[in-house]
Amino acid sequence: MHLNMLKCKIHRATVTHAELNYEGSIAIDGNLLDAAGMREYEQIHAWNIDNGERFVTYALRAEEGSGIISVNGSAARRVSPGDLLIIAAFVGLSEAELAKYQPDLVYVDADNRITHTNHSIPKQAA
Repeated sequence: MHLNMLKCKIHRATVTHAELNYEGSIAIDGNLLDAAGMREYEQIHAWNIDNGERFVTYALRAEEGSGIISVNGSAARRVSPGDLLIIAAFVGLSEAELAKYQPDLVYVDADNRITHTNHSIPKQAA
């Protein structure tokens, strides 16, 4: 049996561009891709914190240190510059692989600069 687990995420990234007529995808600052362990052309899920829209596309590498989060193609209709996104990728793992499994979590500021990373999400309190 394989379980579909969170591989990595970039938390609260700010959309810098929405390019309807650019070939589809999300261009992501290469530093963020590397920190999260996302690969160019990997399938990603994006969740818009501001309007609740959710979509699936793939990652493209933007210039390292640029802070770019550009949502392109039809997905550009689901965001506006300034919106906050959670960008995540998933991986299928066997029961044996779960023993050493940890997701890579990247947290960013309003300029899409890394503030910190983690490998677990704090337990939610009541």
